[in-house]
Amino acid sequence: MSATPPAPAAAYVIGHIVIRDPDTWVAYRDQVPATLLPWQGEILVRGRRAVELSGRSPFTDTVVIRFPDTASVEGWYHSPAYQALIPLREQAAEVVLVGYAM
Repeated sequence: MSATPPAPAAAYVIGHIVIRDPDTWVAYRDQVPATLLPWQGEILVRGRRAVELSGRSPFTDTVVIRFPDTASVEGWYHSPAYQALIPLREQAAEVVLVGYAM
């Protein structure tokens, strides 16, 4: 009996955000979904902080994006399409992006 190879683990990007320029943020945010498509990325959560339950966070917004694997996360982040948006993102907000493998 041959073993079935394990499916690649899903990976997630979590972004913690402080928006400084709302209009520029909207311009950036509206362009991100198109950069995700080639990498099978899907935005699961986009939201504003409603309540702090424990500790203090300087971040007001969060995004969670699911990818099929960590290679897709890295491919998306380093893609020319996403790299072209980084100057706009940096103008609009302070953003911390972290990739997680499950």
